[in-house]
Amino acid sequence: MLNRNLRHFRVFLAVVSLRTPTLAAAQCHVSQPAVTQSLHKLEQASGGALFDRTRQGFFLTARGRVFEVRLRRAMARLDAALEAVSPRLVQTATSAQLQALIAMTEAQNFTLAARALGLAQPTVHRAVSHLESAAGRALFERTSFGAVPTRACQDVAQAARLAFSEIDQAEAELAEFDGREVGRIVVGALPLSRSVVLPEALARFHQARPQQCVTVIDGAYDALLGRLRRGEIDVLVGAMRDPLPIGDVVQERLFDDGLAVLARPGHPLGRAGSVPMDVLLRHPWVVPGRGTPSRAQFDALFQGAEAAVPASLMECGSILLMREVLRRSDMLGCISRHQAQAEIDAGLLVRLNVEVDWPGRAIGLTTRAGWVPTGAQAQLIALIRAAARDLVA
Repeated sequence: MLNRNLRHFRVFLAVVSLRTPTLAAAQCHVSQPAVTQSLHKLEQASGGALFDRTRQGFFLTARGRVFEVRLRRAMARLDAALEAVSPRLVQTATSAQLQALIAMTEAQNFTLAARALGLAQPTVHRAVSHLESAAGRALFERTSFGAVPTRACQDVAQAARLAFSEIDQAEAELAEFDGREVGRIVVGALPLSRSVVLPEALARFHQARPQQCVTVIDGAYDALLGRLRRGEIDVLVGAMRDPLPIGDVVQERLFDDGLAVLARPGHPLGRAGSVPMDVLLRHPWVVPGRGTPSRAQFDALFQGAEAAVPASLMECGSILLMREVLRRSDMLGCISRHQAQAEIDAGLLVRLNVEVDWPGRAIGLTTRAGWVPTGAQAQLIALIRAAARDLVA
């Protein structure tokens, strides 16, 4: 594992640029033995030589080039945020201090932040105080409700999160040189992807990389999007948003999905050739919650027919819960047709033939703008794309 020593990282980048430890030592204001020691520690952690040492200078190995690309991205993002607060922070801020800052930004309480980091409360307080002293300004506003981060503090914390995420990716790529799988891939899964896209992609990925850890996190869109932007999630799979909710993420369309009207086997409407709109209006429904693309389409159906949305609605985001409610009643359900297909194929629910021209909704991938996946991450994304193509076919 790479030690998150920012001074070692800066020394490495200086040697890359200047080709010699002597000039790098002068630029970084350290001794030449300190440069040598920093490089030695980085190469030990990286699993091999980062430089070819020649009489003409130090030149990157293939391993070193991989590390340099990731490290430049990380440090450029971090230094820009630190420079905006105070140029001094670029030289003095440490990884431990930035971890404390991130924890405090999220917890807004020194005791809770210390607990999250597994440290003593005075240690976290001291780290934040050192950052504020170097910055020459307060990074938190102390209130009766806690320590509220300033906008500058939030920007630094976000840059540090993404910089550390980039270092995690560097570790994963360096490990591949030795045939090892390091770290984990984190996928945010919205409802549809959990049942019809991800299972196939994950099964294929496990066959290709049985040692690679993959974590799938379920949740509401807003919560998953926040974790994606903080670098805690690598890719989000599910219904795309239009318009895009914020400018620092990008979306990639995989396929279009429509809605289906569902009922229990033996439901009176199941024997009808086609169910008209006026009949749909009179029935109670189980539908997705407000704020989701599926619910917006459901509401738009009745608005387009110049009719009020049915008054008897039960909101439910789980196909499993919806299935059990429908099986025990004459209520109708409305959910993604792809998501419902497994329930229909198993004979647990039936799809009604309704006189509705459902508009499609885009299903796709959401990632951070400018994000560059590792080889393993890219392979999983390629398998998700392939599973989506197979689904459409």
